[in-house]
Amino acid sequence: MHTSPPDATEPAPTKPAELPRKRLKPGERRVQILQTLASMLEQPGAERVTTAALAARLEVSEAALYRHFASKAQMFEGLIEFIETSIFSLLNQIAEREPSGLAQAQRIVAVLLQFGERNPGMARVMVGDALVYENERLVARMNQFFDKVESSLRQGLRTAAEASGSSTPTVEAQAQASVLVSFIIGRLQRYARSGFKRLPTEQLEAAMRMLA
Repeated sequence: MHTSPPDATEPAPTKPAELPRKRLKPGERRVQILQTLASMLEQPGAERVTTAALAARLEVSEAALYRHFASKAQMFEGLIEFIETSIFSLLNQIAEREPSGLAQAQRIVAVLLQFGERNPGMARVMVGDALVYENERLVARMNQFFDKVESSLRQGLRTAAEASGSSTPTVEAQAQASVLVSFIIGRLQRYARSGFKRLPTEQLEAAMRMLA
């Protein structure tokens, strides 16, 4: 079948000009790298994130990543710093605004579980699933994070135990704080290992009535 030649009076189609990429400032690129790493950790069943995969997602070279972070461990430290800053600023607000020690403890548990639920990639970092093949100091740092959370819980629970007339408020607060931290970690682990289907905050009020 023959087709008629194009009308010579019609202008030839032109290829749209490609817009130049916006050059990011160093601080902006660091944030972009961390956001992309966190989003890759949000994929259900995601295995170890490599720098090659991260660079490919960002459409840059691996060398470009190392201009902003000395190592992949330092990238994970950036995520941990975000978790620490976000959570501890909220815990300080709870301590300042909530006079009831028991209510403080309940709010602390809710804040951690809500944070993990809204940030699935961060939840995997918090419980160590994303750190299994990474530097051991990252796991140690997350352990210290939960030690600080437990300390915050103890303070409120000791106040509550004293108010209720407990003869051993410190011992009681230590036991309760330990149980609550185990509950937080367990809920976040289940969330991560269920492919983010089992929400950590499900039936939270009922669970808290049993635990605290």
